[in-house]
Amino acid sequence: MARLGLFWLLVLCSVLYMGGGMADARHSSPTAFIKASCKATRYPALCVHCLSRYASAIRHNERQLAQTALSVSLARARSAAAFVAKMTKVRGIKAREYQGVKDCIENLGDSVDRLSQSLRELGHFGRAVGQDFLWHMSNVQTWVSAALTDDSTCLDGFAGRVLDGNVKATIQRRVNNVAQVTSNALALLNRFASRRRPAMAAEKP
Repeated sequence: MARLGLFWLLVLCSVLYMGGGMADARHSSPTAFIKASCKATRYPALCVHCLSRYASAIRHNERQLAQTALSVSLARARSAAAFVAKMTKVRGIKAREYQGVKDCIENLGDSVDRLSQSLRELGHFGRAVGQDFLWHMSNVQTWVSAALTDDSTCLDGFAGRVLDGNVKATIQRRVNNVAQVTSNALALLNRFASRRRPAMAAEKP
């Protein structure tokens, strides 16, 4: 009987080991970790495309993943703001188009400021736990959400068919891309926060 019990114990251990191996296999590389994480975003293919090149820095770190996604969003927002600023000098631009571009520049500037602030805040987390972590994370989530609103407000300035044309189409393409990567960054931040909460609960005395 003792030998039989030992046999089943070994079988159970083997099954658990294999199960653990299968779970680890899903994140066997930083790239696999990024692909799995990006499933939580609204634009997973874009998420993987943007973040895979930073796999060696991200590794399997949830915070580094969210921080990198924010950095990508900030870089895209800055690039879009600089690009849109040049549109004021397009030959033949209409008065209403010009005003829309000016308003968009202001909104994108606000978006850049909020994303910069979010990235600094996330970098200052350190080993924040409990209410400190929740407070910092709430700030970051609020600012990134506001940056998304700024992107949307920029495009609102080109609503209506009267402004249809190359200026509108070009700006929409660039700003939509910024909004998509920012949406992905927010999703990864939310994922990071949700995964930290159980750990914080376990840390309570």
